Amino acid sequence: MAVTHAAATQNNIADTVLADIDAGTAGALKLYTAADAEVADLTLADPAGTVSGAVLTFDCSPALEDSAPTGSASPVTNAKIMTSAAANVLLCSVGTSGADINFAGGVTFSSGDTVQITSLTYTAPD
Repeated sequence: MAVTHAAATQNNIADTVLADIDAGTAGALKLYTAADAEVADLTLADPAGTVSGAVLTFDCSPALEDSAPTGSASPVTNAKIMTSAAANVLLCSVGTSGADINFAGGVTFSSGDTVQITSLTYTAPD
């Protein structure tokens, strides 16, 4: 039998994730290549979002954006959602489908591109 969490516990987990991200000032979502080279740094809202029913919905209005990514010939493969003090809170895969964070236009960003996220959620494990 797999371990599962009660609904109240799931909500508490999502609340804790949000509190961790919001510790200090605004957190960040940073995109990295497989070699861990940072490509983009998107500042989160403060507070980063709201929790309802174990789902953290990030505030993406206005969109989370980096209009000056460093650019890389290598695709972005992972992301880190961090506190303002650069402590990791969530580690995510990045792709075009089936990943934690999906970009419709591809995952290779060049200098001069704009990296934009208009919708982002985290669901606490059940």
